[in-house]
Amino acid sequence: MTTLDIFSDPICPWCYIGKALLDRALLEVPDHPFTLRWRPFLLNPAMPAEGMDRTTYLEGKFGGRAGALEAYRPVLEMAEAAGLEIDLAAISRTPSSLDAQRLIHWADIEGVQTAVVSSLFRAYFREGRDIGDREVLGDVADGCGMDAALVQRLLASDADRREIVEMDAAARGMGVTAVPTFVVAGQHAVPGAQPTELWLRVIAELRAAG
Repeated sequence: MTTLDIFSDPICPWCYIGKALLDRALLEVPDHPFTLRWRPFLLNPAMPAEGMDRTTYLEGKFGGRAGALEAYRPVLEMAEAAGLEIDLAAISRTPSSLDAQRLIHWADIEGVQTAVVSSLFRAYFREGRDIGDREVLGDVADGCGMDAALVQRLLASDADRREIVEMDAAARGMGVTAVPTFVVAGQHAVPGAQPTELWLRVIAELRAAG
């Protein structure tokens, strides 16, 4: 099997789109050689733990309402082309994703990492839920077969908080500057939400190489 490391943030719309496009290829070739491993990257490492109002955040980041709308136009167009639903109007807050990244990290231990990532994307982009809220994260964990009570206890502690920050720093140190970034077999970096056709070619090349 070939490890496919995916550096992402669950509040990143391009990561949501990139996963959907990859998923299409994996469904088309069910005997694909990939083992997925989701790696943390914090889009907003300085975000307060309680997050902030989404409108305030977007207008501050993109220079006002018009800038925010313009920045999200290609996101919505690409999401529609990928057959994804994104309900931006339902999202009232931009959360800190540190706790969500901790949950993804623990999900790897439980063998349900991709399921948790999928649930976080759905909760945030389709349901407008605050995935910085620990009750929401507990619900996501429970829905993916994890022990929600244990997850809540871990979230209430500092468990693996420093590790996530260090992994984020390590990703930046190796040249990851935006997400999603896919790294094939620890060697070949593929940045951005890539089309399904690219992944089908990569899979074919890996299978041909044996």
